[in-house]
Amino acid sequence: MLDETPHSSTMRLTRRGRASMIAMGALVAAAAVVVPLLLPDDEGVKMPHALTVPEGWRAGQVYEALDKAFGVPAGTTRKAVPKAGLKLPSDAGGNPEGYLFPATYPLDDKSTPAGLLSYMVNTANKKLNGSQVTAGADRDTVNPYQTLTIASIVEAEAATKKDMGKMARVIYNRLDRDMPLQMASTIRYGLNRSTLNTTTKDTRAENPYNTYVRMGLPPTPIANPGAEAMKAAISPPQGDWLYFVTVKPGDTRFTADVNEQQKNVAEFNKLRASGKP
Repeated sequence: MLDETPHSSTMRLTRRGRASMIAMGALVAAAAVVVPLLLPDDEGVKMPHALTVPEGWRAGQVYEALDKAFGVPAGTTRKAVPKAGLKLPSDAGGNPEGYLFPATYPLDDKSTPAGLLSYMVNTANKKLNGSQVTAGADRDTVNPYQTLTIASIVEAEAATKKDMGKMARVIYNRLDRDMPLQMASTIRYGLNRSTLNTTTKDTRAENPYNTYVRMGLPPTPIANPGAEAMKAAISPPQGDWLYFVTVKPGDTRFTADVNEQQKNVAEFNKLRASGKP
């Protein structure tokens, strides 16, 4: 997140992207794969394959991975969603975005796309259920679906797992103060784009996921968060942070002071102009 009066026509808002193309390579390396697992015996009999869904993938990416894993025509898994009997809250409107829990799932000859989607959703529900389903003082104002939406933003924005708690607290603090979230990750989701750079024009786009021009949370989760992001959204640390920016890899700065934020953004812009990561 940059300051509210950006000075350049092209902005890169703080994101999990770590500001370097190395991170992009890491994401490619994390792509879902179907790998054979071997039983620990002398016969070398192969167990069913397994599908790995990385943290932060969008539902569309999961659908594509399942199509490939099952060897079915593109679009088959997406078409299976309405008939899969997924245990989603009414708020979701039948959209499983956010509930396709990232993990490694075993596959065998009885597995189906619908069955695996159902298992993913059930796993996500288990992670969300419990007495502490929202964060402290926010418990009465944020429901489980909104908590999952916050977790999805945290997953998309945090540069490291250690930043996730502070990231969640920034979101709660801005909501409590009726401030727009101004998250680049939500804009990219609304534009169906995954590139790291976000322009000033993008921040003016008219869609329900543009948290620069619309108040509150986006209407749905923007990715499928993992356990750490969920934990951060459920129980973030206390703090007055309202702004953050990743100045350089491993250096995300959180503050409640807009002047300090603008200094941090200026340092980020200077580093970027110099060609350094």
